[in-house]
Amino acid sequence: MLAARRLTQIGGSRAFSGSAAAMSTGKVTQVIGAVVDVQFDEKLPKILNALEVEVAEGNERLVLEVAQHLGENTVRTIAMESTDGLVRGQKCVDSGAPIQVPVGPETLGRIIN
Repeated sequence: MLAARRLTQIGGSRAFSGSAAAMSTGKVTQVIGAVVDVQFDEKLPKILNALEVEVAEGNERLVLEVAQHLGENTVRTIAMESTDGLVRGQKCVDSGAPIQVPVGPETLGRIIN
């Protein structure tokens, strides 16, 4: 139900997320360019889910998309923006849903893959 979910604006894209208690958290274990590995203590997020990492203290967030389950409670993700400033050990939160882009004037005339 959409009323029970929070809509987060992140760099022009949006990610729906459930309550804070339902979201699983992990930590960044490896950063190689746009590829970021994240390890979770509890259940792994689904493939294509959006993960959020707070990169800077100024509330700047980076969105990661889960691409692969590696085992050992680790997922491999692709960063949607530059990973500058991202280091191992940073907290990562599963949004519980895939990345979503608004439909309307914002996307009119754009090609989206």
